[in-house]
This record gives sequence, structure tokens and C-alpha cells, in this order.
Amino acid sequence: MEREARVVALVGNPKVGSRTLTVAQEIAAQLGVWLAARGARPRVEHLDLAELSAAIFDFESAPVEEALQRVGEADLLVVASPTYKATYTGLLKAFLDRLPPNGLGGHIAIPVMVGAAPIHALAVETYLRPLLIELGASCPTRGLFVLEVQLPDLPAVVAKWLETAGPMLGAVGDSLKPARAGV
Repeated sequence: MEREARVVALVGNPKVGSRTLTVAQEIAAQLGVWLAARGARPRVEHLDLAELSAAIFDFESAPVEEALQRVGEADLLVVASPTYKATYTGLLKAFLDRLPPNGLGGHIAIPVMVGAAPIHALAVETYLRPLLIELGASCPTRGLFVLEVQLPDLPAVVAKWLETAGPMLGAVGDSLKPARAGV
């Protein structure tokens, strides 16, 4: 019996259907294939926060509450943002601020940023990773920074990252394997 593995791509770009969404979807899809190869039944989904932007500060918004619940149910959480002023977007921060203290406790998160210039490559490690860790997430891999000029080669860029990240994610794949009978 295989276990379902939920991969959720959370995208904090204020533009609906952004390139950041494309990057996050590619990562989530490749993680789904990676999990399937380890005996899990992947369920890959995405949350484009731009679609919720008008409701982020409405603390009674049912769609935002549903999005928070979906984040809370993820086995692997891909958190992606474009690089804005050398860091992540306010939209992403406003959404994550809705989580309770330690709201990502017990979750595996992968920080991802998209940017135009290599000068911002460390933003994913310097700003986004600490935010996720502050919320209780475990970030066992290096974050992924994708340059806009790499977008035409996105599947290969993600595959190269996953080749390096896979061994660090191995424990995640192992934890998703079904328990053997009698154990």
C-alpha cells in the first residue's frame, strides 16, 4: 500500500500566472516524480497567492483559510517568490504571517526564488530560508535560485538541483513509505 505524498507549491508573486508560478510548478512536478519513484503516490498542487491577494488581510476569508489549511497538510512545501528589492515579496510575507507560531513545525520546506541578476542569488538563503525556519519548517536542502535567463532550460535546471537535493530529501522519501505488515 503506497502512501499519498502532498507536494504544495506556494507562490508569492503578486502577478497571477507568473514565471515564479511556472518555476514552482516545475519543481513540484519533478518532486512528485521523485516521490513516486520511492513508492509514494504524489498529489501535487499549487497555491498562487496573487489569486488571493485581495483577501490576504481579510481574517474571515474562507479561501485564505483553505489555503492555510492546504499549506498545513503538505508533506513537501515549495515556497517560491520573485526577488523584490533583494528579498521575497510582501504578499508572501503577509500570507505566512497568518500562520500561528511554529505553524510550519514538522514540515519540509524548499525555499525558491526567481531573479533577474545573479547578485541576488543569496537572497534565497539569507532571507527566505530563515523565514521558513522561524515558522518551524525544516529546510534540508539548499534553496534554489533561478535566474530569468535560465527559464528556457527550466526542466534541466530543476533536475540538476534535485540531483543534488535528492540525497538530503532521502529521509522524506523514506518516511512516506508504507509501514510493513507486522512491524
